[in-house]
Amino acid sequence: MQLASAALSRDRAYGRLRDLILGAEFDLERPLSERGLASILGMGRMPVREALKNLARDGLLAVVPGRGTFVRQLSLDEVREIYEVRHAVEGMAAFLAAQRGASAGLRAFAPRLKGLLRQGEAADVAEVQAVGWAFHDEMVRAAGNRLLASIYASLRLQTALALRLTREHDPARVRSTTTEHLSVLTAIEAGEPAEAERRMYYHLARAMEARVRIFARLKGHSLQAEGGGPG
Repeated sequence: MQLASAALSRDRAYGRLRDLILGAEFDLERPLSERGLASILGMGRMPVREALKNLARDGLLAVVPGRGTFVRQLSLDEVREIYEVRHAVEGMAAFLAAQRGASAGLRAFAPRLKGLLRQGEAADVAEVQAVGWAFHDEMVRAAGNRLLASIYASLRLQTALALRLTREHDPARVRSTTTEHLSVLTAIEAGEPAEAERRMYYHLARAMEARVRIFARLKGHSLQAEGGGPG
């Protein structure tokens, strides 16, 4: 019973701290204090300590010997690396989803994506982002590979960190992701694994180009919060 309670506290601490990190609630230049975080969360230091270890493992925090634990600040090369691995993982997810057949959850995205396209420039950017992330998540579930899903979960967090560490996003790029997502979905529904994989590669390559351009523009500046779409 005590073990279950401890695990629940640790998971709750992890979830709340993750949301605070991705919501840009912490000063990037100041180390995180176990005592201070425990006070903010209203819980003991032990679950906070375990949560910090797990957040560092998942790439959201950086432990600097002699200085402490900080929110991870990604370099341009690290952003490229995240997207390069996403090519492999999500490209394979698209391939497997098409090979195994589009799930009911994936098919349900067709009217949502088409509805956003009909709205054109009037489409709400936040809604486009939310639907896009949900599409990626459902595609990975439809792939039916637990190890791939585990790797994707870590990459998703690190991508979210990259997106939250800049003030800028490109609204035109965010909206164009809808067309790309629908294209991937069409190939999956048609049962064309290689084509679905190719289209996902294209989508993520364009996303990486957009993100790298923004990071390059901000090089040498302090990176603060807000972000772009799922791609």
